[in-house]
Amino acid sequence: MVDSQLRPVGVNDPAVIEAMSAVPREKFVPDEQKPLAYVDRSIPLGDGRALPAPAVLGRLLTALATLRGERALVVGALTGYSATVLAAMGLKVTALESSPALAAIARGNGINAVEGPLADGHGKDSSYDVILIDGAVEQIPDALVDQLVEGGRIGGAIVEEGITRLFIGRRVGGGFGFHPIADAATPVLPGFERPKAFTF
Repeated sequence: MVDSQLRPVGVNDPAVIEAMSAVPREKFVPDEQKPLAYVDRSIPLGDGRALPAPAVLGRLLTALATLRGERALVVGALTGYSATVLAAMGLKVTALESSPALAAIARGNGINAVEGPLADGHGKDSSYDVILIDGAVEQIPDALVDQLVEGGRIGGAIVEEGITRLFIGRRVGGGFGFHPIADAATPVLPGFERPKAFTF
């Protein structure tokens, strides 16, 4: 995975590579999907959800430039894989999941997953240094931005005109801006749909 999927797309942060090498990805997928745990594609987990490909997580974590001891929120924690990787990198992780079934699996994998609507985030304002949205969304809710500290970062994937792009955003001076870093197919997270525009 490291040599064939991560390094070729610029995943070169030693902490990211070490953590993704150490965390057994097959532990976080259904038994019938274990032979596919390390393939370069998303893996269905049930409940209409899927685990993004390893390169997606590797790219986002590299671009987020996380530091040990930072507070992180994983939005759409699924079975706990991304949260476990972040914890292995030394971050203090809160894992948020909307599916009770997936949250239960994450807890079984040693993750203290909390349940609730993904777009609402979790915790009080300015709680997190890093927010990882573990899937594709149509919009970035203000509620998530409000939960970033000054200088905090959000990483995820956004769907624009039918194209999914990985992005990194930062909260600075009371404002928030983000920029795309790569196109990448990423499973869609529920609850982040744009309101439909009125048409005649």
